[in-house]
Amino acid sequence: MTDTGFGEVRPTPRELRVRRFNLRDSIAPLPGTGFESSVRQAPASVIARSTWKRGCPVRANQLDWIRLTYVGFDGERHSGELLVHQDVSADLVRVFRDLWRARYPIEEMRITEARELDLEPTGDGNNTSAFVCRPTTGGGSYSEHAFGLAIDVNPFQNPYRKGEVVIPELASSYLNRQRERPGMIFEGGPVVSAFDQIGWEWGGRYRSLKDLHHFSRSGR
Repeated sequence: MTDTGFGEVRPTPRELRVRRFNLRDSIAPLPGTGFESSVRQAPASVIARSTWKRGCPVRANQLDWIRLTYVGFDGERHSGELLVHQDVSADLVRVFRDLWRARYPIEEMRITEARELDLEPTGDGNNTSAFVCRPTTGGGSYSEHAFGLAIDVNPFQNPYRKGEVVIPELASSYLNRQRERPGMIFEGGPVVSAFDQIGWEWGGRYRSLKDLHHFSRSGR
């Protein structure tokens, strides 16, 4: 158990042991029927609902707003959004185009809001997201997410573990990687392969901990 409640392992509810539903899309549907994407410098209205603030290690005008389509756990076409560093926008569109082709399912894709940083841990979050202006988990330096140079993909199906700490806290059932379920990420699978193609590192390869949902340009 941790002092803050973050990382405190809790039993996974029966209905989440094979998690395969979708939350409401965060944006209006993109046009067309196949993979679509839109990239532009993040407008002030998008920055305002993100975690960006003065003092973050990236300027607001360095962040791009990506809208793209993805396959949900329902097998249907969904539209989501990411906030990322402008230097990696094209590479990340390529990644998610590959995941669309592989029919890899994603539950939710939206921009993390500032209010979420102060909420008590629910332990069941599963948002695929990129930019979050916060320190590293368990550390004091800025995370690669704070530069817009990292992405977490389906965190519930692919939890973080270091010793007795697990995040999301209710995802302990998914620590069993021998039982393959939809949305899980594996070495040699479509998600790791897509990020390998753009030179990003996977947190599932870390030695001192396992961050199975995390991908970053620097490997941190």
